[in-house]
Amino acid sequence: PSAVMDMSFANQALACEYLVKNKGSIEPGLHSIPEAVDKDIARLKLQAMGINIDSLTPDQIEYINSWTSGT
Repeated sequence: PSAVMDMSFANQALACEYLVKNKGSIEPGLHSIPEAVDKDIARLKLQAMGINIDSLTPDQIEYINSWTSGT
């Protein structure tokens, strides 16, 4: 589907851009795309679809940090 292909192509293009900008500082080998690049692609895709991700409220953060297994 085109929705998957556009994100795949964006990953490839921005990975190439990252490699060019960081030429000489990346060791040969297999590397994951940097998380910041991956998140930027996701943000742009969601934005193009009219979807915004909000931030957690202080109450939500407190709840997440207080949760323990079995409760």
